[in-house]
Amino acid sequence: MSATADPTDTRLAQLSAWLRAWLAQNRFTDAFTLAPASADASFRRYFRVTVGGETLIAMDAPPPQEDCRPFVKVAALMHEAGLHVPQVIAQDLENGFLLLSDLGTTTYLNGFTADNPDALFSDAIDALIQWQKASRPGVLPPYDTALLQREVELFSDWYVAKHLQTAFTPVQQTVFSATSKLLIDAALAQPCVYVHRDYMPRNLMLSTPNPGVLDFQDAVYGPITYDVASLFRDAFVSWPEERELDWVIRYWERAKAAGLPVNADFAAFWCDFEWMGLQRHIKVLGIFARINYRDGKPHYLKDTPRFIQYARRVTTRYRELAAFARLLDELEGRAQSVGYTF
Repeated sequence: MSATADPTDTRLAQLSAWLRAWLAQNRFTDAFTLAPASADASFRRYFRVTVGGETLIAMDAPPPQEDCRPFVKVAALMHEAGLHVPQVIAQDLENGFLLLSDLGTTTYLNGFTADNPDALFSDAIDALIQWQKASRPGVLPPYDTALLQREVELFSDWYVAKHLQTAFTPVQQTVFSATSKLLIDAALAQPCVYVHRDYMPRNLMLSTPNPGVLDFQDAVYGPITYDVASLFRDAFVSWPEERELDWVIRYWERAKAAGLPVNADFAAFWCDFEWMGLQRHIKVLGIFARINYRDGKPHYLKDTPRFIQYARRVTTRYRELAAFARLLDELEGRAQSVGYTF
């Protein structure tokens, strides 16, 4: 083992002992090395295992903060749907260890060039449609009112209260509550499919077949536009809106041809996409603040202006969201407090 040796890292020592025993049982006689494979916004860690001229991925998901069982379940569902996902080679669910096949080292996010986004997103659209076509109710947890509400409250609890060090006035709280209800009602009105819940370039790998899909353990059954919004209005890279529009049209056309229940009116589908994206962006603003203040991972905060920009673009485009646009102005110090109309 050669991951950065830290005598206080008992989890790494336990993972290494488990790997050593499994490799010996499966007649791997060569020594193995461990190296960090990727960063993660959760408590999970990933290590690349090199042994006998091949590489594998070891996941460390410490109980009780993490649970490997959803990962194993969703990996099987995605494999059955024809997606390229890591194969679960070995598992110790009680201790939170998985050994996985290695999908490579280059994410979409790191692999974008000036010439390849159209081709890469075309592959990502096809894989997403495969995943959605496999959808069945009652298999994955529902993306219901309670979950959607918990997500939007991350914005007020962590971004507003903790990061901005402020509290909503009574009027602002009314605006936030009304906007949250609008977004949640709009999400619940959409047709339901399997939702990866973080289907973005950082979790898609350049691979054969393309893409490899990672970080799917939080998958649910919910709004059909959610993963589309995740893909094209990403946490870590932004695109000109005309390119977003082109890619969303390509998804919509292929989804219709595949028999998926997308709205037959593209303008209505685009509105669903934008409002779903806004719900996600509000949530992620809260998550990135929480990751900083609770988990000590400050580098995610640098991308919060991207989400404010996404939210501003959508809220200024729809009359129903105008009050929330002014609330964002106030929170960002761009305007004095004014009255609201609904």
